[in-house]
Amino acid sequence: MPGDRAKSISQVVADGVVGGLIGQQSVRVACGFFATPFQGSFVVLAAFALIALFVQSRVRVPALSHEERAGKGRPLKEIARQPTFIVAVLAGALGYGLMNLLMTATPLAMDFCGHPFSAMALVIEWHVVAMYAPGFVTGSLIRRFGTLPIILAGVGLAGLATFVALDGNSVAHFVAALVLIGTGWNFMYTGGTSLLTETYASNEKSRVQGLNDFIVFATMGVSSLASGALVTTSGWETMNRAALLPLAVIAIGVVWLMRVRRQTTAAAV
Repeated sequence: MPGDRAKSISQVVADGVVGGLIGQQSVRVACGFFATPFQGSFVVLAAFALIALFVQSRVRVPALSHEERAGKGRPLKEIARQPTFIVAVLAGALGYGLMNLLMTATPLAMDFCGHPFSAMALVIEWHVVAMYAPGFVTGSLIRRFGTLPIILAGVGLAGLATFVALDGNSVAHFVAALVLIGTGWNFMYTGGTSLLTETYASNEKSRVQGLNDFIVFATMGVSSLASGALVTTSGWETMNRAALLPLAVIAIGVVWLMRVRRQTTAAAV
């Protein structure tokens, strides 16, 4: 059932709360282990990566079906032209890229404002919790209100985050902005992922999920690379103003899909 899929997706996202809490506390404690600042943090990060690799090596992923291995199903071009697919990718890719852009730039912006490392760690910790904690209820919200309204709610929260960030540069402003953008990302990403599951048949899912993941994480990679350069050359305020553009694109896409679905329903009647 679509509602069950949304709930499962949100539950997986919610599990990141544990990683967010443990990760930030570990970085804070380990940053002074060695004479070189933050060397201890990278050592701890490497240890967590090795643990994750070990856990993942024990996961048994079901083998592809004969139809999937044979490449049966519609061509990717045909699937990618679906309005539902387009909006799902927009919500996932632009939502993730925008969140990553602002999150990565935040420590630099806070450093420019003279805030200490402990304050930066606090802001990122609350941000990570806000990213994943809503996952405990996002699936239920999607089941009750629908996927598209939840994506729009995420756009609204992310938009509000930019206005909070532009309102001031105190630690409280950074905390509030990053909590809002984290929650908005959760709604957009979970909603987009749930929406994607409506675009393919069982023998098409591997190729479609692969294409979606490539687009999402390529966008995230570009935003990571651009973040430092943008915040140092354009400034924190300009970045937040520019963030409204991708949010507008997602909102327009959602409204367009709502209209397409209403027209399809009316034509069927």
